Amino acid sequence: MIVYGVDVSYFTGKFEAYLRYKEIPYEARDLDVYHYLWKVPRALGATQYPSVELPDGRWMSDTTPMIAWLEQQYPPYPVIPADPLQAFMALLIEDFGDEWLWRPAMHYRWSNPADARLASTKLAKGVLSLPLPLASRRRWIAYRQTRKFVKGDGVEARTRAHMDGAYLRVLDRLQPALDQRPFLLGGHPTIADYGLYGSMFRHFSHDPTPARIMQDRAPAVWEWVARVWKARGSSLAAESLLDGFPDDLGGLLDEIGETHLPALVANARAHSEGRAKHGFTVQGVAYRDIPTSQYRVWVVEQLRARAAALAGEARTQVERLLRAHGCWEPIWEPPTISSGHDPEGTAPFCRVSRMVRD
Repeated sequence: MIVYGVDVSYFTGKFEAYLRYKEIPYEARDLDVYHYLWKVPRALGATQYPSVELPDGRWMSDTTPMIAWLEQQYPPYPVIPADPLQAFMALLIEDFGDEWLWRPAMHYRWSNPADARLASTKLAKGVLSLPLPLASRRRWIAYRQTRKFVKGDGVEARTRAHMDGAYLRVLDRLQPALDQRPFLLGGHPTIADYGLYGSMFRHFSHDPTPARIMQDRAPAVWEWVARVWKARGSSLAAESLLDGFPDDLGGLLDEIGETHLPALVANARAHSEGRAKHGFTVQGVAYRDIPTSQYRVWVVEQLRARAAALAGEARTQVERLLRAHGCWEPIWEPPTISSGHDPEGTAPFCRVSRMVRD
């Protein structure tokens, strides 16, 4: 397979780390102007990082369903735990990493001048390699990213301190767990690790400002970033996961219940009411004028489907744990939703229906 992306990309880093662990052969290529503007949109409806071309000519996108599909095609070294409780929690953490940590990751990169200059220079020399002055290309990229993915996602003067703290709180919740074991759930990585990896690898551990914070505040997380990139299934095949869900990740579940899930609920409600923009309040801070995302309604649908599929003791365990951390009730609000994304269930081969991810 050919993985089109860039080396500063949130989701490209997540997906490549997964492929490396599974030891699935792939070729990494920069997503150039031709593919960005024409080839990928023609195949998928819009451009996302990464976009993947399979040897049979099919294209796929969106790391969550891509990983789910590849888990079926390449069963060795699974990243979805066999235990239903662990599997549900690991996928919930992945959702949090994909859809909530996206905000502080984009904020730290584009709100801090040194970080913005570094990322915009790399993108200007790669994706936007047009016959224009480098400085002009760099300024345009920084302006576009800030407008669309920082201010356009609710991060402004009123909310900046809270978004600064979002990263710090997650570091503080991960540090004790990763100081005790190599990966979140035990001896080898799971989808929970890869869900958090998008932000922690190509953004927080590479951009100067958050990288220095990580080194000083959460050195075990810093080590984990390198460990996940190095991990190979064949060398970790004998390592096992913990039993159940570890207590030292309870603080991370609290953060998910206080931020990610209320944000998803507000988005789903706005979508059901036909509103193009919406707001939400988390941890006492109000975010406003957020573009309503069809894809994020689908995320809630997937959470509900996984919860509804649980039975017996597994359902009891999951519900008890989620209720203890404020994560159960939000999954079922609002009562009726319909995203319209992937109605035929063909993901990761369906058309893109979310905002472009860079």
